[in-house]
Amino acid sequence: MIRVDAWRWSARRWRWPAASQWRHWAAQLVRFGLVQAWACAFAVCILTGLALSTLLPLPVARYDALLAYGIAVTAVFWGLRLESGREILAILGFHIVGLVFELFKVHMGSWEYPEQAWTKVAGVPLYSGFMYAAVGSYVVRAWSLLNLGLRGYRPLATACVAAAIYANFLTHHWLPDARLFLAVAMVAVTWGAWVYFTVGTERYRMPLALSFVLIGFFLWVAENLSTLASAWRYPHQVDAWAMVHVSKFGAWALLVTVSFVLVAGWKRAYTESAGRIRNAENP
Repeated sequence: MIRVDAWRWSARRWRWPAASQWRHWAAQLVRFGLVQAWACAFAVCILTGLALSTLLPLPVARYDALLAYGIAVTAVFWGLRLESGREILAILGFHIVGLVFELFKVHMGSWEYPEQAWTKVAGVPLYSGFMYAAVGSYVVRAWSLLNLGLRGYRPLATACVAAAIYANFLTHHWLPDARLFLAVAMVAVTWGAWVYFTVGTERYRMPLALSFVLIGFFLWVAENLSTLASAWRYPHQVDAWAMVHVSKFGAWALLVTVSFVLVAGWKRAYTESAGRIRNAENP
């Protein structure tokens, strides 16, 4: 009875938000979308290049042209100071990790790159690493643009589960696929962890695990656009394009945890290093 009475009391106090409040929320949502779009600038450039490469006549093989294009986009971002040299090096790490992943998955027949090119190694065009670099760029840029902060984050436990997730994507060809168990494990180690972000002058938060799911969904959408532009092909898309299976949505939500852990570790190491330098300069 006490709980029912308390609910009735709170319900009487609740009022439907005023029109000004709705306008404010709508404006904040637009601001958030614009910041997210700006954080995706590198990824948008890569996707745009993929799309244009299917429409425009090229003097060289498409995969070779896309590699040159990706290098040019990276140089422009660095030249315009949209990304610092340190951030470029971090993104290069994603490029290398992505290429290793691609070499293994293409070898196992998970997908293929059907076109010919000079810059293909073991069936994998070198430009493909830029798609992983684009994910890394988004995480790095969003961290700065939204002034991300973490509370309740368990770096060691989360890193261990993320490492197991990455390993499972490789070993499931021989061993049982443990992604469902690992998804539960990731929710468990991030339970109570919040990611804080700033939109305009206001600070918000969301559960860290939810952010992985949301990013994974948009990566799945981007993957559909990429396969439509023939960036690569899954076996069921060889004869004609078809939507990427919805299971890849879950795979991206898991894989993005690896990117997050790498960036979080890099940010923490950089912050601690900068703190030691400041302390040394101001004893």
